[in-house]
Amino acid sequence: MRDDTRSPNTGEILGLSKEFTPEFSLQLFQRGIFARLFDLKVKEAFDNNRIQIPVYLAIGQEFNAAAYSMTLKGFDIFPQHRSHAIYLAFGASPEKLRDELLGLPTGCSGGMSGSNAIQAPEINMFGHSGLMGEQLPIAVGAALGSSRGTLAVCGDAAVEEDYIYPSLGFAATKKLPILFICEDNGLSILTPVEVRRSWSIVNVAQSLGIPAVEICDNPWLVSHHINSMLNNLPGLINIHTVRHLWHAGTGTDGPPEWDRLQLIKNELAHLGLSNEVEKIYNEASLRVDKIWE
Repeated sequence: MRDDTRSPNTGEILGLSKEFTPEFSLQLFQRGIFARLFDLKVKEAFDNNRIQIPVYLAIGQEFNAAAYSMTLKGFDIFPQHRSHAIYLAFGASPEKLRDELLGLPTGCSGGMSGSNAIQAPEINMFGHSGLMGEQLPIAVGAALGSSRGTLAVCGDAAVEEDYIYPSLGFAATKKLPILFICEDNGLSILTPVEVRRSWSIVNVAQSLGIPAVEICDNPWLVSHHINSMLNNLPGLINIHTVRHLWHAGTGTDGPPEWDRLQLIKNELAHLGLSNEVEKIYNEASLRVDKIWE
């Protein structure tokens, strides 16, 4: 039995997509769909034994990353695993990510980090050691030292580790320019969140005086709340999202709770952008095929 608060409509604002320009919406789609098509090729390579390491795929969550990249300009980025989409959406080299997953020295981390610790200095994206949540205090320290905007992304299991509480408390005390985002797919590998805890990270953040919201993975909604928080950081956003494939690997335990890609396509069609969407999809598909051919 899944948490009843999980919904593809959590926090929705009616007609929100119309507040953004068509150019914004199309670029949002371009960045998200490219990341999805890239990860589908990663899945294919893994299934054909071309990739020999564990992979953490962002399929189902890539439009969150697209929203971050459209709204957080010049931010330092501290993600956890499942960050291929963040890497790609912010504009790092897909060829270097491909090579990293193949274990080549031309990879973004010299072929040594694999899928869960990718980095990209050109977009100020810093790798992850693999310890759940340890990037949060590191991100807080970076924000303190640099005074630059900082993005720290974790999962719903990571907020149960002891890294999160001092990180939130210190960021609140020092009024640091950091945005914490929890990509909440409701699972710690296979264990549902309601089995693991009875509290919300949003309530914890709010108790420390940090603005925090609970929303679904509608990328226009994510963009809206990021924009509203930028002048009042630190902030926290808990995004109910969906993992289409296993925690690690390429298997599936059944259909996802909802399909955000189809919901986005429906919204773009409602905005009269179907022809442009088809063109973007075809161009992204050709580009990804060329990268992996």
